[in-house]
Amino acid sequence: MLWGDERFTGPRVTMAAESGESAQPDLEVELARLREEHRDLDSAIEALEHSVAGDQLQIQRLKKRKLTLRDRIFHIEDMITPDIIA
Repeated sequence: MLWGDERFTGPRVTMAAESGESAQPDLEVELARLREEHRDLDSAIEALEHSVAGDQLQIQRLKKRKLTLRDRIFHIEDMITPDIIA
């Protein structure tokens, strides 16, 4: 999901150059939180899929949220990983 997307509801993470200080610890905390939420969504989706009255709309919403989290996780991981000039 793009940062300019109006549907983005999470906090905007600034890069170190923008904030004037090292943002790496903040990024790592945010990354850990996102990974935990992603795992929790896995469990919730699995439980709903195995329930007798699994709500397909709710499952779709959770899967979409999970994909959004995955995109944010990849974005933050990319920000943390230093650029290597080869």
